[in-house]
Amino acid sequence: MDDTAPFHDLIGITLDEWRDGFARLALVVEPRHHNRSGVLHGGVLLSMLDQAGGYAGLFCTVPGNVRRAVTVDLDCRFTGQVTEGRIVAEGRVVTAGRNIFFTRTEVLGPDGTIVAFGAGTHRWRGGSNLPEGVPADSPLR
Repeated sequence: MDDTAPFHDLIGITLDEWRDGFARLALVVEPRHHNRSGVLHGGVLLSMLDQAGGYAGLFCTVPGNVRRAVTVDLDCRFTGQVTEGRIVAEGRVVTAGRNIFFTRTEVLGPDGTIVAFGAGTHRWRGGSNLPEGVPADSPLR
């Protein structure tokens, strides 16, 4: 899987699986991810939901091309806490139109329990609604 995402590098997200309509991302929780209470910051969980949902709609069938999108709406429910271990976010496309796609995402704690879940609405950038995407150096539209 070829992917370059500076934000992923910044917080430590890895892309474990990526195919049409599905993405699985992971992160090993470290003290730098904690809030003042010593548990995983909700912003990290929200970022995982957003990224997994977005990636689920951006798999590209042409090597070297890319698909891009922006998040229009994102909701989240926090259902648990994590202090350490590897968390996994799985995003799935629920439905898609010509310009917009809708996703559902869950973040699973190290023991496999759901610690957050949500839904997202994403808008493809110009040309990215097509499975073959656009050349990586094409301007954003």
